[in-house]
Amino acid sequence: MTDPITDMLNQVRNAQAVAKPEVLIPFSKLKNQIGMLLAQEGFVVDVKKIAKDKTKIMKVVLKYDNGIPAIEGSKRVSKPGQRIYAKYTEIKKVRGGFGISIISTSKGLMTNNQARKAKLGGEVMLEVW
Repeated sequence: MTDPITDMLNQVRNAQAVAKPEVLIPFSKLKNQIGMLLAQEGFVVDVKKIAKDKTKIMKVVLKYDNGIPAIEGSKRVSKPGQRIYAKYTEIKKVRGGFGISIISTSKGLMTNNQARKAKLGGEVMLEVW
């Protein structure tokens, strides 16, 4: 696995395609922070850290509205082979404001709206709508 964030997005997308209530993902601090931002913005219900034997697993409870997944789509912007950076003035809205982008700033991970308000730029990691 070369890109664990893309793998996380794919696992969530595949679980929603078959209407699973939750998905178990290998834990990392970065993926946990991304999951927390998705929960804060209302794309997933909850994110919990679970210790199974000696491995740590992250449990993401998926959100549905009348059987329709809350996450319509997602896109990895900054990839391991090509990092994409943006100043706070260059940060764009996602899908006319209906989606979010997650940006890695010097103050930690933030959504595009939070980064614009804090006047912080950084690496544009992914977009979710």
